[in-house]
Amino acid sequence: MAKMHLKTIKDLRLKKGMSVKELVASMNEMGGFSAQHLGQGTGIVREMLDDKECFNFLSFPADIVATGLRGALAQAVKHFDAIITTCGTLDHDLARAYGGKYSFGSFYADDAALHRQKVYRLGNVFIEQKEYGLAVEEYFNEIMDDIHGSKDYKKEYSPSELIYEFGKRMKDDGSIIRQAYLHNVPIFNPGIVDGAFGTQLAIWSQTHDFKLNVIKDELKLSDISFEHKKTGALMVGGGISKHHVIWWNQFKGGLDYAVYITTATQFDGSLSGARLTEAVSWGKIRENAKYVTIDGDATIILPVMLAGLDIV
Repeated sequence: MAKMHLKTIKDLRLKKGMSVKELVASMNEMGGFSAQHLGQGTGIVREMLDDKECFNFLSFPADIVATGLRGALAQAVKHFDAIITTCGTLDHDLARAYGGKYSFGSFYADDAALHRQKVYRLGNVFIEQKEYGLAVEEYFNEIMDDIHGSKDYKKEYSPSELIYEFGKRMKDDGSIIRQAYLHNVPIFNPGIVDGAFGTQLAIWSQTHDFKLNVIKDELKLSDISFEHKKTGALMVGGGISKHHVIWWNQFKGGLDYAVYITTATQFDGSLSGARLTEAVSWGKIRENAKYVTIDGDATIILPVMLAGLDIV
């Protein structure tokens, strides 16, 4: 057995006026459980973004878009080559862009009482029904009608093409969809019918000549996989958004860089709980890739990471 090369833990020394970038760099030296992984992950993301040969994905689920983290995600979009997310991201982004006001809540609220008051609870975020369902419906119809009335209307769209058209028409520069459009970053949404946006699309299509071609985006992702020698990914949370990143990258031999932020446990065998090392066994991440799983709440970890990268 080869002798281990051990790295010495260094004490963290805080100082007045210390930047977040300096703090994160120090966390990489201090050891300390998830802090070590945060420091390591920030370094991997910095390296993959600096690698000009690397095509980089950012994936995340919808729940964090219901929080103020939406703003940081919108700022980060321009640094990646493609986004993969869920239908709920479209819902919350549209609602917030349309002026929907989400509120501080509690994990321990009386949900029956909230239901009677027409308030949805998403973790410890409260959303009045009028700020979500009606807002999404009104803004969706306003934009879809404009798309339909344009001279470039195509009758058939892939999810990424349709989201691009939405971004073109949205007025809120704090929107993830809008920023993706402004920087020509495609948003792939393989579960686009699983939410308010998808429901509105189904209703709208009953009275309009419209088809959604989901396979077209799958073929785009396949092309990305085969056309790029190197790929990297920052994956926030699990589910379909994470899996779509690693699934398509297996066909090129796996991701070269990968950072995954999760609160899920691996002991139920779920994709969300699976550590990145498990993906190595599937060929979704290369054996010699630079990768790390960071355990913790993305609403804490991601802002620190992005500030530490000093890219926004």
